[in-house]
Amino acid sequence: MRFLPVASVLLAASSSQEMFQSRSRLFISAFSHHSKVGRSFIRNPAATLSSTAEDIEWSTDKVRSTFVDYFVEKNDHTSVPSSACAPLNDPTLLFANAGMNQFKPIFLGQADPNSAMATWKRAANSQKCIRAGGKHNDLDDVGRDTYHHTFFEMLGSWSFGDYFKKEAIDYAWDLLIEVYGIDPERVYATYFEGDESLGLEADNEAKEFWLKYLPESRIIGCNAKDNFWEMGETGPCGPCSEVHYDRVGNRDAAALVNADDPDVIEIWNIVFIQYNRDEKGLSTLPDQHIDTGMGLERLVSLLQDKSSNYDIDAFQPIFRAIEEQAKVGKYTGLVLEADTTLKDTAYRAIADHARTLSFAIADGVVPSNEGRGYVLRRILRRAARYGQQILNCEPGFFVKLIPSVVDTFGDYYPELVKNQDLITEIVNEEEAAFSTMLVRGITFFAELEETMKEDGSDKVAGDKAFYLYDTLGFPIDLTEQMAEEAGFTVDSDGFKNEMEIQKQRSRDARNAAKSGGAKRLELIAEQTAWLANNEISTTDDESKFEWDVSASSSITAIYAEEGFLEAGSKAQPGDNVGLILEKSAFYAESGGQEADIGSILIKSSDGETGKFNVIDVQVFGGYLLHTGTIEEGEIEVGSVAECKVDYERRRDIAPNHSMTHVLNGALRQVLGDGVDQRGSLCNDEKLRFDFSNKKALS
Repeated sequence: MRFLPVASVLLAASSSQEMFQSRSRLFISAFSHHSKVGRSFIRNPAATLSSTAEDIEWSTDKVRSTFVDYFVEKNDHTSVPSSACAPLNDPTLLFANAGMNQFKPIFLGQADPNSAMATWKRAANSQKCIRAGGKHNDLDDVGRDTYHHTFFEMLGSWSFGDYFKKEAIDYAWDLLIEVYGIDPERVYATYFEGDESLGLEADNEAKEFWLKYLPESRIIGCNAKDNFWEMGETGPCGPCSEVHYDRVGNRDAAALVNADDPDVIEIWNIVFIQYNRDEKGLSTLPDQHIDTGMGLERLVSLLQDKSSNYDIDAFQPIFRAIEEQAKVGKYTGLVLEADTTLKDTAYRAIADHARTLSFAIADGVVPSNEGRGYVLRRILRRAARYGQQILNCEPGFFVKLIPSVVDTFGDYYPELVKNQDLITEIVNEEEAAFSTMLVRGITFFAELEETMKEDGSDKVAGDKAFYLYDTLGFPIDLTEQMAEEAGFTVDSDGFKNEMEIQKQRSRDARNAAKSGGAKRLELIAEQTAWLANNEISTTDDESKFEWDVSASSSITAIYAEEGFLEAGSKAQPGDNVGLILEKSAFYAESGGQEADIGSILIKSSDGETGKFNVIDVQVFGGYLLHTGTIEEGEIEVGSVAECKVDYERRRDIAPNHSMTHVLNGALRQVLGDGVDQRGSLCNDEKLRFDFSNKKALS
């Protein structure tokens, strides 16, 4: 058999990062993609909490609305509301960590052609983001410096196969200089300098567009680490161009761009998505896209002339609320070694965590013992510990901060106002339960500490740390902190290994059930584009709503692990392939209901010539991929096919699906509107209904 190229994409959240890294790092700026090493900084305490909204020309609200209005009203972009900061329908992400997350189906060529998303050519918004847990985890550093956040807003603009580099650069310059009024003499731009190992030349095209606005001395070529963006290990990617700003001015700061200098900061990243990476390397995408991102808090700090994100107007009401609860004095802005009591570290961490908890709960995440729910639980407990042990707050102080968050952000994000009572109730319950959980962990650790000292050991074994986490519900960051206080370290690699073993067991079982042990097949941008370019129509699956039919069709494409079969090639008995049909009676996995199984009979004028056993059906950009194994005969593109759905199995699934709706209604009737469906699984053996509620059931 001969094959055409194939690509695959890996988009998975990685395991949690180690907690409590060195406190010797500081870079005074906002959200950053890179670690910044710099100097300690003591902000003028007299400036703390002194400004009011009336004193500020560029309030956070005004900066945000100006950005969105510029693209929507002036430049014909679609205003797309921020997606939830918890992407409940995307298992590859714990939280939305960038503005582009909700647009992944477009970049991957998997957008439903009948959806509104498929019609978007340009878009803009301010996206609610959380970076805590998983690959992108800023929780360790929050509070220790003046720029890390677990919750932040990302201003973003996008072009989906519409305009490209020239227009994106023009828009960036016009908005920053002409609208926000930033001093153009302090602006620098970067471009991708090329990489021989990747087989990529320098992005001189972007450089030429910047020369319209900047002298060549302020346009800096940078390497792939700084100026080549990738969605993941595989998938869409491309060079990027960053806009940097020199806070000092009246100097040549070109050498300080991307050099970890706290006064020369990146404010906007413009990504030119023009390639796709797969296991074979890079290839050019059929459509080229623009993805830009600018941290709101960073931009506001620049426009308000603040050297710390935590000094901008949006944090001041929260700080005032903390001051009312603290018994150790007001916030003074000290960091690192200067903050000897950790008081200001606690202020920053608590203010950040109050925003994170409020937005996440408003978007449907409830603290729990797994996944994103466990991340929230860790964040809340971290805040509670800071408040009670460092600021000497009374138990229950944290829930009293929620109104300050709602009042500050509720006008732009009405979900905070709508769900304020729910947020308050959940935080109150979690905060109260923390003391009991803490005692359980302390008791076990005290016994472990005694044993380790008797044995002369100074490292907490990974399996012990995992036992604290998995059995006692004790967050790993608290285990690490207590180990440090006792003069121990934690075998973090051993802990991660125990965690990965558990996760891998679940993944292996899930994938084996889906694909019968073979590698699971899926279509991404390169494949759906190939199908469209070869004038292969999306699958007509209207007959899936009918019962006991034998739908006649034809095979329009055959896909295997190595790629699409070329015309004239035949798949052989025993091959694991995916068939795309002109019409299909099979129900693809959707809405929690497992896909139909059955068989596809291959017909000829002489009768039946082959049989294909269908074990899974998934939809990608309107194309139904019927995955399975050829039982007998050969199959080629153009073969006449007949769909034979296992309707007896579907009859067992249907009532389970119906009962999820009944169960949803019953829970709402008994528990109230605070119940929200968070997922379901319906097959021929059982139904599983996932839901969130503001507290545990009695």
